[in-house]
Amino acid sequence: MIGGRAEQTNIHMVKAICNILDKRFPDKAPHDRLIKYVTDRPGHDARYAVDCSKIERELGWKQSVTLEQGLEKTVDWYLDNLDWVDAVGDGAEVSRRGLGKAAS
Repeated sequence: MIGGRAEQTNIHMVKAICNILDKRFPDKAPHDRLIKYVTDRPGHDARYAVDCSKIERELGWKQSVTLEQGLEKTVDWYLDNLDWVDAVGDGAEVSRRGLGKAAS
């Protein structure tokens, strides 16, 4: 994982993904209604911060997309690859809820 100097809280990220899904599937909006707050891990991470200074310094790397652009690309990849999602996890639940392009 490589950071991109765009640290956000987990809830911000989840809501940003919901907003992308709202744009892709307005008839299913609002997707943030699917957010469930759980108490299964007291003290669980509120955010993740990845330091990209080493790869910038040693390789001259620089992010080429914004966090928002990267999230949109990631969401679109998953929506375009629901068969893969279903094969590696409980992705069938995603299709049943009608969030993906393969939903019936």
